[in-house]
Amino acid sequence: MGRNKWRPVLTKIILDHGRLARLVARHQRQGRSVALTNGVFDLFHVGHLRSLQGAKRRAGILVVAVNDDRSTRRYKGPGRPLVPAAERMEILAGLSCVDYVTLFSEPTVARLILCLAPDFHAKGTDYTPETDPEREAVAAVGGKTLIVGDAKRHSVTDLIGKVIRSCQFPVAGRQSAGKRKKRRKSTGDRGPGTGD
Repeated sequence: MGRNKWRPVLTKIILDHGRLARLVARHQRQGRSVALTNGVFDLFHVGHLRSLQGAKRRAGILVVAVNDDRSTRRYKGPGRPLVPAAERMEILAGLSCVDYVTLFSEPTVARLILCLAPDFHAKGTDYTPETDPEREAVAAVGGKTLIVGDAKRHSVTDLIGKVIRSCQFPVAGRQSAGKRKKRRKSTGDRGPGTGD
């Protein structure tokens, strides 16, 4: 039962862009609009979710293109991604708002847009239709840029910074394990739950 349990999720992951283009065209012939969005999606957070849900509300089918590990390192720097591409894709495929997930290695998804010809290219609120790096490819296939999600107050880089800071500095009012042991020996305190 192990692998069969995940089959519905894994069937959403389509690495063959030609096959994905045929599926997109079939949905469009059936009257469903298709949105493409893209990103790294390293350490998935609520900003990612809201953006994906916003894109899905505007289109019948949502395709998510994920930066592969090599392009993520070029884009985000050494040490990234924290989560490998295969796992990032599986997380995205597990969301009900996502219909298909694929991988890309180029600096932008312009080539993928030309291949899939989606009706919409969904970008976060830190972009406008005029600043969409793929706007020329979107226009070439007769599509439109959608701005989706909430104001950009969530960032993986900020999240990583918070984790690092919380590991470097003790939380105010909290003693280290070594200090607690010394205090108990000197005061005879046997710890919580012994006399409360």
